[in-house]
Amino acid sequence: MKSIEIKSSKREKMGKVDSKSLRKTGSVPCVLYGGKETIHFSATEISFKDLVYTAAAHTVTLDFGDKKINAILQDIQFHPVSDRIIHADFYEIHDDKDITMDIPVIITGSAPGVLNDGGMLSRNKRKIRIKAIPSNLPDSIDIDISSMELGDKVTMEDIQSDKYEILHPENTVVCQVRTSRASMIIEEPVLETEGEEGVEGAEGAEGAEGAAEGAEGAEGAAEGKKDEGGKDKDSGDSKE
Repeated sequence: MKSIEIKSSKREKMGKVDSKSLRKTGSVPCVLYGGKETIHFSATEISFKDLVYTAAAHTVTLDFGDKKINAILQDIQFHPVSDRIIHADFYEIHDDKDITMDIPVIITGSAPGVLNDGGMLSRNKRKIRIKAIPSNLPDSIDIDISSMELGDKVTMEDIQSDKYEILHPENTVVCQVRTSRASMIIEEPVLETEGEEGVEGAEGAEGAEGAAEGAEGAEGAAEGKKDEGGKDKDSGDSKE
């Protein structure tokens, strides 16, 4: 794994006042744990650029001038408004002792299930926590998806290695090719829609027939009134 060197200076004074003055000058108060003694030191904020603002995992070499100490970044704090680094904790590493780190997952290749079948690649884990001695720490965990069809998935069991221990359950999914909505072809609702339109057409025909019957009924009623009017007139004539 690649290591990043950070120029470090041991702090002679501790406390909030000294920490505040360090931040004003562009430095970050830091603490190193894991060794024979806890070391309080400071480093320039700009020296954290390649360590923090990247997706890659790195170890750190803290250069104190008279000696260098290998470590990993254990914790880091940012200002809630300015987003500047205000504190960092490091942990000293030893060649014969296991350490725990989050390693990024790198996806390579193109899945046929995505290219040919319209599937969607879902990434469930972008970093994997592992435990290993420093010399066996990988820069990344690479997964080739060139043979993944629709419905295929990669779990922690598929990426086991003799060089490190994965600290996740074996059935945890790392990535999978899922069926997307765009790739689904649903024919039945279309047929049902056509059937519903046909029913609506039948209802329309029934409505037209009802209207015709209503019109015929109205004509019959009108004719009936005319006949009654004629009979009344005849009866009046006969009385005269």
